[in-house]
Amino acid sequence: MEIGFLILGILTGILSGLFGIGGGILMVPALIVFFGMNILDANANSLTAMLLPVGIFGVIAYYKAGMINIKDSLLIALGLFLGSFFGGELAININEDFLTKLYVGILISIAILYLDIPLFFKRNRDKISIKESNPIKKAIWVYIIIGMGAGIFAGLFGKGGGIVIVPMLIAVLHYGPKEAAATSLAALQLPVGLPSIIVYAQNGHLNIMYAIFIAIGIVFGTIMGTKIGLQLPAKVFKKIFAIFLIVVAIYMLFK
Repeated sequence: MEIGFLILGILTGILSGLFGIGGGILMVPALIVFFGMNILDANANSLTAMLLPVGIFGVIAYYKAGMINIKDSLLIALGLFLGSFFGGELAININEDFLTKLYVGILISIAILYLDIPLFFKRNRDKISIKESNPIKKAIWVYIIIGMGAGIFAGLFGKGGGIVIVPMLIAVLHYGPKEAAATSLAALQLPVGLPSIIVYAQNGHLNIMYAIFIAIGIVFGTIMGTKIGLQLPAKVFKKIFAIFLIVVAIYMLFK
């Protein structure tokens, strides 16, 4: 079984390095389907596996490529930490079926954003589409709010929060897809999920050894994912991510 957790960690790390999303979006469904965990146990082990800076080598590669804004990452990380506790508390006390349906809806909404579907119904599509990379500066509280929203989401669904951070950086702050993924991945390297992990652990949902094996796999997978991400054109990057989200949403809807 340990090998299975290690392999899952590698696959999770590839997604983490590629999309800057923490990888929990793959980890949680896999722990439920292939390892027989319930959603709360899966959330707890997913968050714990991502607690240490397992994606640091990916962050270093993105930083060398000039794609990370350190200040923005730190502000987002602060918001993540603050929101994580509330997400964990909500998850413990919410109906699991409702939680799953809510998650599916969020995934589909993010996929629509990445595919620019609403723009197909507008005449001046080229003029209003999101630019590849033209970041704008906002007040400090904007970054913290983005992080808090992602932290609540992370605590609720056992994800790293990057699945919220990346599209928000693109839509609100006009980040390019790669820069958004890199900055998100950097924010997730701090122990921002600790408050929700404590909540899950206190309620008996954590197996620390499982999380350790997954974390080891994430380290190696992130290196591979980052190398792939640096080579992909930005437009292709967005489309692959959107299709991935749709597939996961459909899977969770039927399962």
